[in-house]
Amino acid sequence: MTDGETGRVFRLAYVPGVTPAKWVSIWTERVPDVPVTLVAASAAEVVGLLRDGGADAGFVRLPVDRDGLSVIPLYVETTVVVVPKDHAVAAADEVTVADLTDDEVFHPLDDTIEWTVRPGLPAFTRPATTAAAVELVASGAGLLLVPQSLARLHHRRDLTYRPVLDTPQSQVALAWPTNATTDLVEDFIGIVRGRTVNSSRGRTPASPAEKPAQRQAQKPAQKPAQKPAQKPAQRQAQKSAQNGSGRRAAPARRRGKGHRPR
Repeated sequence: MTDGETGRVFRLAYVPGVTPAKWVSIWTERVPDVPVTLVAASAAEVVGLLRDGGADAGFVRLPVDRDGLSVIPLYVETTVVVVPKDHAVAAADEVTVADLTDDEVFHPLDDTIEWTVRPGLPAFTRPATTAAAVELVASGAGLLLVPQSLARLHHRRDLTYRPVLDTPQSQVALAWPTNATTDLVEDFIGIVRGRTVNSSRGRTPASPAEKPAQRQAQKPAQKPAQKPAQKPAQRQAQKSAQNGSGRRAAPARRRGKGHRPR
């Protein structure tokens, strides 16, 4: 963290269904001097918020207009159908789009799933929000397909949901203005990507010129080569050769005296 960032607040935007608590918890441990301010935003508003400087980074739902933004896709969510508990779909563990052919399906204006062909029959209205669509499902007016996290967010006791196998899925990503990639943003990217506290966390690594010197410093000094130790008999023979004597070197030690024959 640079001196200019001391005392700053890191502003993190997030769309409905995304729970940033685990990343914020890690941030609080690693960067305790910079508190996090959470900024809730709808899926339609979050990109404008980032471009206008209303947040340093944010969790968005793809696809988004990436002009001027850096984006890191994070995970894909299962698409589920929200139904009343007494609906026939509730009896199955999972369903297909074909199972919904005769049902009216709501398509709220804030829908984040990119449909090629919308399942089921068009409902009588397009609710403004997913929350409003959930209320209509509870009244028995139709069904709703959403990412699983949104089904959990708008959970009601009289509703349930089931996975739909053959549908597009919603993808959550981290985004931030490219021209505002600060050290704090890099720190948060490292947390989201699961880097450890001792890693580079995405910041600029040491220049290549520094690395050889670092490796040389870490390399243990080599000990001078040592000549193999010579046996005493070898040393004596070498000494005699140096003195010019042709006599054999005396043995290293004498044998014990025995009895002379008579």
